Amino acid sequence: MTTTAVLPGAIEPFVVHFDDLDAMGIVHNARYAVFLERALSNKRGHSYAGGRPTTTDVMHAVAEYSISYRAPVRGTGEIGVHFWLESLGESSAVYRFRIISADGRTVHAEGRRVNVKLDPRTLRPAPWSDNAREVAGALLAPVGAEEGTQQD
Repeated sequence: MTTTAVLPGAIEPFVVHFDDLDAMGIVHNARYAVFLERALSNKRGHSYAGGRPTTTDVMHAVAEYSISYRAPVRGTGEIGVHFWLESLGESSAVYRFRIISADGRTVHAEGRRVNVKLDPRTLRPAPWSDNAREVAGALLAPVGAEEGTQQD
């Protein structure tokens, strides 16, 4: 996976499989959300192991999700999921993301997702842990960093 510029956040390589495709041989629109979900939970210590959350920060709800499709992903093979944090509040996190070609030149889709951390007992908003804030620090984009990352 290569990119042409230094971008905020992380890029997770991803493989599109046959069962991700629709009848036209392009990635089904619903799969993009799954790709993002997997990329966000990959290798950052906040996931599920043995069917249980590894930290309370895994307990969150998606409050908002929007996506714009730019160019279809045709067939199987490698792509990338580029994501970064636009902002991190007391109990919310605003992610931006792009589904990109393996070489980073084509943006297949881009969007925004807002998570709200929940207290597992009350299901009310709860503050992110210090550990979650530390992990988030590496994903936070500098103000104005989003400009110039979109590609045609």
